[in-house]
Amino acid sequence: MKKELFLLRAQVAKALAHPLRLEIIEALQPGEEKCVCDLVAELGYAQPVISKHLAVLKNSGLISARREGTKTFYKLQTPCVKEFLACIDGILKQELEARQKELSKLISL
Repeated sequence: MKKELFLLRAQVAKALAHPLRLEIIEALQPGEEKCVCDLVAELGYAQPVISKHLAVLKNSGLISARREGTKTFYKLQTPCVKEFLACIDGILKQELEARQKELSKLISL
């Protein structure tokens, strides 16, 4: 049972493991919907590329989709993913600060 949970968590993490998917998550604000055309204009990638990555995010449960006429609108299904990304930013900041301290020590020698 526990192994299944780890597998499911890994699948969600894998969906986030692409820079463009992280850009898409960043572009979607909680409670806000955007169509593919909005994301293409905002992020500067071709529509098929955006659509492919939206499908991965949707299949992992991170975003949801709603059709309206010929357009599909996407929104964050789990806004807490923004908190997860903020946690990652905190890890990166700590690592950068540690590296800067090491570099300062080397320079002062």
